[in-house]
Amino acid sequence: MRGGDFEFEEFVAASGPRLLRMAWLLTGDAHLAEDLLQTALAKVWPKWRRIGQEHPEAYVRKILVNTHTSWWRRHWRAEVPHGELPERAGEWDAYEGVDLEQSLAAAVRRLPPRQRAVVVLRYFEDLGVDETAGILGCTPGTVKSQSAKALRTLRAALPAREANRCE
Repeated sequence: MRGGDFEFEEFVAASGPRLLRMAWLLTGDAHLAEDLLQTALAKVWPKWRRIGQEHPEAYVRKILVNTHTSWWRRHWRAEVPHGELPERAGEWDAYEGVDLEQSLAAAVRRLPPRQRAVVVLRYFEDLGVDETAGILGCTPGTVKSQSAKALRTLRAALPAREANRCE
C-alpha cells in the first residue's frame, strides 16, 4: 500500500462521520447522503497527494456542497404528500425533543439549496462567516444575508413554542 493510500484511509476514518452528517443535512436522506459522500471522496482521491497536506476536510466540504447543488439542479422536485397532522401531545411528551429535531430537519430540507448550505456550514458545522464564504465561493455579506433569510424561514416554519425553545 502506498503512503498516500494509508493517509487517505486515515482521513476517511477520522472525518467520515462528520462529513456523512453534513451530507445527510444537505440531502435529508441517509442513502443519498452516503452516495453524496462517496462521490465527493471519489473526486478527492485522485488529487489526494496535492490536497492531503493542506485542509482536506474543507476541500471535501466544498465538494459536498457543490455536488449536492449540481444534483439538486438536475432533478425535478416533486411535491411530497402529507396526511393529517397528529393531535397535540399532553403536557409531558417523552418524544418532544425528537419531534423538534425532525421538524427542524424537515424545515432545513425545504430551504433553497444555497440557504441550506449556509445553515449547514454555519450552524451545524460551526464554521465562521469567512470560511463559509470561501467554501461557497461568495462574499461574507452573501453568507450573512442568506443566513438571515434562512433563519427567518425556519422560525416561521416551526410552531411558536418550538421556535422559542431553539433560541
